[in-house]
Amino acid sequence: MTYNLIRYGVKDAGIAENRALVEKVFEALDETQPRSVRYLVLELDNGEFVHLVGYDKDSSALTELDAFKAFSADHAGRRSTPLVRSPAKIVGDYRMLARANEAVPA
Repeated sequence: MTYNLIRYGVKDAGIAENRALVEKVFEALDETQPRSVRYLVLELDNGEFVHLVGYDKDSSALTELDAFKAFSADHAGRRSTPLVRSPAKIVGDYRMLARANEAVPA
C-alpha cells in the first residue's frame, strides 16, 4: 500500500466549508466502501488539515468520487498555505488505523 501525507492551511472563512466537504467524502466512502483505499483527515486548531491517504494500485477509488471532485473543485481558493504532499511510511500504529476486516472494539 502506498501512503501520502497531505497538509495545508485553510482560510478562516473556508474552514467550515472544507470540513463539510471532507465529511461528504467520508459519506461517499461509507457508501462505496472501496477496499483499496484508506483515508484519515485531521483538522488542527490552527486551521490546518492533514490527510493521510493509503491506496493499493492507484487512488482513483477516492479521487473519482463525485464528493472528492466537489472537495477539490475550489480547494486552492479555500487554502491559506500551499498544499504539501509527502510520501509516507507507517512506522507504528496502535489501534488508530483499522485493518481490513478487523472490528474495532468499543
